[in-house]
Amino acid sequence: MHAFRQILRTEAKLHLRDIPTLVLTIALPTLILVVLGLIPSLREPSPDLGNQSFVTYFTPSLLVITLAMVGINALPTVLATYRERGILRRLATTPASPLALLAAQLMLALTGILVSAVLLAVVARLAFDTPLPQHPLGFAAALVLGTAALLAVGLLVAAVAPTAKSAQALAVPLFIVVMFLGGVYLPRFLLPDFLADVGAYTPPGIQALLDAWTGTAPHPLHLGIMAVIAVAAGAAAAKLFRWE
Repeated sequence: MHAFRQILRTEAKLHLRDIPTLVLTIALPTLILVVLGLIPSLREPSPDLGNQSFVTYFTPSLLVITLAMVGINALPTVLATYRERGILRRLATTPASPLALLAAQLMLALTGILVSAVLLAVVARLAFDTPLPQHPLGFAAALVLGTAALLAVGLLVAAVAPTAKSAQALAVPLFIVVMFLGGVYLPRFLLPDFLADVGAYTPPGIQALLDAWTGTAPHPLHLGIMAVIAVAAGAAAAKLFRWE
């Protein structure tokens, strides 16, 4: 336990020193929200959006930015870099096992995602009168399962990528797909119905997040698919992962 605490403290210090990445992963969604909120027309209710403003409609989709950046970009790259440099192999010979490093990385990833989500929700509420998630339990379930599915996919990328560059090469197209289907590049109401439906069943399960934010209980099938992806991708990553 002492070895794990030491690794967690060290990894946390490394995270806090990387200010640009920290700002991008935590504050970028909120910064985008503020920029959009400064446009008066985007704060006006629209019949096309159920009499809510575009800012209110788009806020949950901004969560996808942090989820994708942490789960698809940062986590696989860090783990692949540690493997490439022999850090994981050397840790295996010490009381601090590579599993402790993996657990520390996952804890830091979850902490960053939680801080980003809280910051986004609070600023949206205080600055633009956007309601907080109206179905708190459903939103928590959707966020947890969607995050787990995305992190599991990220671990799978880390498992099959022998180097940091190969991890980035695999992560970039996945990142683009997650952001697109998550309604970040193009709001979901502008996507073709087929792509919107696909996005509902791919990590991080944006439809469940949107439903819970607006007060509707997430569809059990959406949550179930996220759970299945998390288990399947996590099991595949565990089987394929190599420490050296």
